[in-house]
Amino acid sequence: MSIDTKSVDYVLSTTRAVRRKLDLDRPVEPEVVGTCLRLSTYAPSPGNQQMWRWVVVRDAGRRARLGELFREVGRSYLAGVRADLGAAVEYPSVRRMVDSVQHLIDVIDRVPVFVIPCVQGPRPSGSVEAASFYGGIYPAVWSFQLALRSRGLGTVLTTLHLQREAEAAEILCLPSDVTQVGLLPVAYTTTTDFRPPARLPLEKVAFLDTWGNALT
Repeated sequence: MSIDTKSVDYVLSTTRAVRRKLDLDRPVEPEVVGTCLRLSTYAPSPGNQQMWRWVVVRDAGRRARLGELFREVGRSYLAGVRADLGAAVEYPSVRRMVDSVQHLIDVIDRVPVFVIPCVQGPRPSGSVEAASFYGGIYPAVWSFQLALRSRGLGTVLTTLHLQREAEAAEILCLPSDVTQVGLLPVAYTTTTDFRPPARLPLEKVAFLDTWGNALT
């Protein structure tokens, strides 16, 4: 089968962290989220154990309760960011980022669907074990985000509510051996015309054989 690499490359390069351009009023069909999650389960996992678990939150009451945790932590977080940055917060690129996060904090409970990625199993203590435990779910999360993007939806992987993890677990009725790794607010986007973000040139981040040796 011939793969349309141009379309694949377009989705890979334009799947952005979407906060301000989420359509808060358009419903998200259950089957769309289901399809994207099903595609995510084809991602590789450590030892092929497939320990990712997903909680899809549609209930307005639970979204409101989770949103309040998110908002309380987020406000404190941004206050600290603004204090640390000082005058630098007024730089255009920094201000856009801070304003984007602030917007999501302000509207989080209006996002039609939350998806909570989780890992089932005991929380590891060692760094190597932790790398496998947490790192094992991120390919699936990214696959989910790509699948959403290709269908006109957007999201961003957030972790703010994890500072209130126990309270969130109670809201979600999670078993004690399930660990949350984030919260994905899911909605259709108000535009589909996303462009690739600015990134460092490849020669600054990729090396050949030894650190610092130019790749090309």
